[in-house]
Amino acid sequence: MSNPSPSLDWESLSLRFTFAVITGIAIVFLIAPSLIVILTSLTASASLRFPPAGLSLRWYAALLNSDQMLAAAWTSLIVAFWTTIICAILGTAAALALSRAKPVWARSFDLLFMSPLLLPALAFGFAALVFIYQLGLRPSIALLILGHVIVCVAFVLRTTLAALTQLDPALLDASASLGADQFMTFRRVTLPLIGRGVAAGSFLAFMASFDNVPVSLFLADERTEVLPIHLWQQIETNLDVRTAAVSGVIVVLTLVLMVLAERFAGLTSQMR
Repeated sequence: MSNPSPSLDWESLSLRFTFAVITGIAIVFLIAPSLIVILTSLTASASLRFPPAGLSLRWYAALLNSDQMLAAAWTSLIVAFWTTIICAILGTAAALALSRAKPVWARSFDLLFMSPLLLPALAFGFAALVFIYQLGLRPSIALLILGHVIVCVAFVLRTTLAALTQLDPALLDASASLGADQFMTFRRVTLPLIGRGVAAGSFLAFMASFDNVPVSLFLADERTEVLPIHLWQQIETNLDVRTAAVSGVIVVLTLVLMVLAERFAGLTSQMR
């Protein structure tokens, strides 16, 4: 039995080392900004400063007294909630239709649903604003939710399609042979089996809607202020330390939601 070639071992080792270095660099650039934001939000000074001169939770306590920031956060939650509900319904229905469609039509409609993610976000937001004015409409919270749905429904569609590929068609045939109609088969068989895919896509849609800036910038009216736009304005005007505190809360809550999504919905497996 021949031993492996030393050159092959060296190539394998060098390849692993290269991937390890690239992974380490990616982790640093992804995690370091979040750590800087969290440390900055803990500063005891009255202005943004890194590294902080002292540590304090004063700016997190100040968030509870900021009516404007709390109102913007509540608006963002409402928009993200309804966006997620509509995306879950439309994305699941579209995924079921595409899974049964002919390959040519399936690819065409799949590209149509994914197109908002392929376009520059600012270009889509501006085009949506021009389009609604051409229709004689004006920016409103309903149109803002609709704009978010157009952008975010692709997440639910993608994860649900991935879940449907793992669904055994024999289960559907067995349900039909036992007298169940299509709705009962969907409710009793299909939905429980693809539920994790729908949940994973809904989580991604919620986070994408809550953090969306371009669509919200163009489609929100003067009475509707969402949290990302409010934070953007605060950073541009006075560098309020509360913006760092809000960002810290968002980072921590996102991590908690990701852990829960991975635990109960298998987020990583549904995105493969």
